[in-house]
Amino acid sequence: MTCSEFDLIRHFFTEQSIRRTDVPLGIGDDAALLSPPADSLLAVSVDTLIAGIHFPLDTIARAVGYKALAVNLSDLAAMGAEPAWATLALTLPRADTSWLSDFAQGFFELASTHNVQLVGGDTTRGPLSITVQVTGFVSQEQALLRNGAQPGDGIFLTGTVGDAGLGLRLYQQPSDTHCDATMHLIHRLEFPTPRIAVGLALRGRASSAIDISDGLAADLGHVLTASGVGADIHVDQLPLSSAYRLLAPENNWQTAVSAGDDYELCFTLPAGLETEVLARLDCPCTRIGEITASPGLRWRDANDQQLALDNAGFDHFTSRKPQ
Repeated sequence: MTCSEFDLIRHFFTEQSIRRTDVPLGIGDDAALLSPPADSLLAVSVDTLIAGIHFPLDTIARAVGYKALAVNLSDLAAMGAEPAWATLALTLPRADTSWLSDFAQGFFELASTHNVQLVGGDTTRGPLSITVQVTGFVSQEQALLRNGAQPGDGIFLTGTVGDAGLGLRLYQQPSDTHCDATMHLIHRLEFPTPRIAVGLALRGRASSAIDISDGLAADLGHVLTASGVGADIHVDQLPLSSAYRLLAPENNWQTAVSAGDDYELCFTLPAGLETEVLARLDCPCTRIGEITASPGLRWRDANDQQLALDNAGFDHFTSRKPQ
């Protein structure tokens, strides 16, 4: 089946189920017309996924569509923003309608969950890449930032860490051993959960927040730099899934804190708010350490002895591609 660019847009992206009242004009003109709330700031984030770099070349299309939106929604969650609109720039090697149908299914599956309307974008021909921009709403007083952590604050993580990084390794080196655990880790790689509800619950309470995209070590480091503080992390308190514990290499905490793509939230809370805030959250959260006045990020074992970290996290210009 041969389709033009406009046929693809009309067939796969114009007819969507999400229709927000704050979108007077969406897809179909030179630009979308949007109506933001008068009392909110716009939180805007954009990410590009490139085949062979951000996802393996043979990743199923539904997972690519889902993750392309999920990684952006995770940024909004880290800001405490309520998602609203998205744009999509899609570069395709060819007009593969079967691939596009599955891609759109994954994208709109997640968009429907969070009431996100696709309001525009672009479709071009070239090596496979996907750029999504999302916009959400948050008041200036409630926005979660990286620069508010204070000495004495507790450091928390949602969910579990290390699953996606180990899932990628197992994807690249398939094995029939412990198949269910392997599939769980690969699913965590391909279908991350943006913690939108957690971000909303943390508004006005968390002193800082960030999502874990490049690894806990790298991303928490950004918070420490922005806040001018340090941290002690207790590696025996890291939340690790049973699948991760079963299949991780011997020194499993290193992979857990250096591997990216988990898209969990790392946030800090003043001691007096910990019990109240944790009771409001819709997913498991674990206290993994505390903010210190002494600069630097330190990893400590159960005996409070400092450990060395071999790999600080993902970097586009030094890390290996996931081919």
